[in-house]
Amino acid sequence: MSDIKKQLYKELAVKNAAMVEGIKADPKIFRHLDFSRKYQKQIHTLFEYDHHPHAGINFPIGFNTPGGLKVDFRWDNSSKYEIKYENDKYYLTENENEIFPIEFLSRPKYYDYKTSDGMEMSNVATYNREGTIFVAYSNECALKDKGLDCLFCNINSTKDTYAEKEGIEWKYPKQIGETAAAAYKNGAEHITISGGFIPERREVDYYIDVAEAIQEYTGLEDFNGTGVIGAPLDLNVIDKYREAGYRTIAMNIEIWDKNIYKAICPGKVEQCGGWDHWVKALEHAAKVFGYGRVRSNIVAGIEPKSSTLEGVEYLASKGVICLAGAWCPNPGSALEGHRTPEPEWHLDMAYKVYNILKKAGFTYDQLYDCNAAPTTLCHDLYKINDELLPIFKGELVS
Repeated sequence: MSDIKKQLYKELAVKNAAMVEGIKADPKIFRHLDFSRKYQKQIHTLFEYDHHPHAGINFPIGFNTPGGLKVDFRWDNSSKYEIKYENDKYYLTENENEIFPIEFLSRPKYYDYKTSDGMEMSNVATYNREGTIFVAYSNECALKDKGLDCLFCNINSTKDTYAEKEGIEWKYPKQIGETAAAAYKNGAEHITISGGFIPERREVDYYIDVAEAIQEYTGLEDFNGTGVIGAPLDLNVIDKYREAGYRTIAMNIEIWDKNIYKAICPGKVEQCGGWDHWVKALEHAAKVFGYGRVRSNIVAGIEPKSSTLEGVEYLASKGVICLAGAWCPNPGSALEGHRTPEPEWHLDMAYKVYNILKKAGFTYDQLYDCNAAPTTLCHDLYKINDELLPIFKGELVS
């Protein structure tokens, strides 16, 4: 094994642990960062992943490790990991001991612009790195009105805390089209459209309008888009997303164990036909969009590891890429204050999921195209093992 790969595997373990445990930091040290021109700050368009709410305090969205892995910043003042600032440099520590210096993630050019109706493009689409942008068209979920929120989710709480202060509102198709055009002009090549459940489950009409607007403003018939939806009761609706121009589709099942699913995701049971129907919807989508062009997600750590891996393996056998991101007991969710498993548990999960995906023959390009961000641990393992990172070419981290 090369020294570069040894270094990257160590950095991957640190990344995993720091994201699971969160990172301590004195907010005052970030006053040295120029968020208006140079560095990308957090904007709460959908969820809060910091362990403490911080309305009115700007934080960086994340940072690079020396080898080029991208780490989300998740604030937790009880963590043994901490970002320090000394002599004009930032570095990550563990129990006060320096691990490595860090470089915060740069602000994309399209963040400088506004839509024709005056909305900040940074509030329309978040830059998720490496050419991917993420649109949360709705920053609330209609399941709240019926008391049917997924128990791990804090979308509605995030809106209550941040929306007014940060100017986060419903996104209209024209705004998304204009923002996508600006981002693509500056190097973006993939867009994900997501959001909470909307009343009467009329996502398909809206998503078609969005696709048409993106095509109009970018001039691209195939704009490499992922539509993130709830499993429709009528499976033929899935075909309409393909016809509208989305290259990939995502339906996040969240939990594989049927009984735990009922308890954790009551709204998906009531409005999406339950666990069995959700699985059928994923299988149908794989037939419509093709092998490796459908994504799902399981929130890793709420159910036994064996159950999650069973789900990842089953879905892979049907052509569906399923990831298992670490459960973050988000502030404002019904499970706030609970504990996710230890970092080692999640790191082992990531390696096992990666091995399942590789064995199934999924390529990095497929993984990139159907995910909202190309920075998960599984993406990193592809990039390390296939030597896709700039460091393997002697290039600087970007």
